[in-house]
Amino acid sequence: MNLDELTARLHAIRDHNHWKRFHSPKNLAMAASVEMAELVEIFQWLSEDESRRLPADKLAHAGQEVGDIVLYLLLLCAELGLDMDQVVRAKLADSERRFVHG
Repeated sequence: MNLDELTARLHAIRDHNHWKRFHSPKNLAMAASVEMAELVEIFQWLSEDESRRLPADKLAHAGQEVGDIVLYLLLLCAELGLDMDQVVRAKLADSERRFVHG
């Protein structure tokens, strides 16, 4: 996954639709949160086992919501000047220190 390419494509969509004025960090964080709530809704009222065996239509829907969340987070990183690859790798290294090697 080339994050720079994905971000450029997202910016092209944003610019084509004149959405830049709406893409503040606050709005992008809220949009990602809304998409996360839509992902959670797919699993609402399912048992643990059912949540691991989603039917094809729900699995596809979950994938769409995950995609929405990741894309909003890419836009948020761009607005904040964060390198998503770098922040994810740093967080993973921190988790490894805390939970594997700690």
